[in-house]
Amino acid sequence: QGNMAFAGKYEFECDENYDDFVKKIGLSSDKIEMGRNCKIVTEVVQNGNDFTWTQHFPGGRSTSNSFTIDKEADMETMGGKKFKATVKMEDGKIVAEFPNYRHTAEICGGKLVEVSSQISRLVYKKTNKDLK
Repeated sequence: QGNMAFAGKYEFECDENYDDFVKKIGLSSDKIEMGRNCKIVTEVVQNGNDFTWTQHFPGGRSTSNSFTIDKEADMETMGGKKFKATVKMEDGKIVAEFPNYRHTAEICGGKLVEVSSQISRLVYKKTNKDLK
């Protein structure tokens, strides 16, 4: 599947599991409150594989990340933490590995749908017991 058209402005509509997610990634309580049900507008400028992804918050604050698909870019989290990431395109979805979570974005029915899932870590210890 080719690149989907992401360009446009999208107004926040709803969230699922916001509180659990932002606590798990370590956002401070003031940032959690600021983000709760606020009318964030996400603006996406796309030129082929080049993107500028900006979130405008009430009160005039905004954060912006510019990246090119499959090239490492300097990025910033909602909490202001800077990191490097290579953003990919997988099955029409934009995928970025943030420090504590995986973020995907896709266009569904004319809407921008973003999903952030915490990256889990499983650790197994060796056992001497026979497993059947």
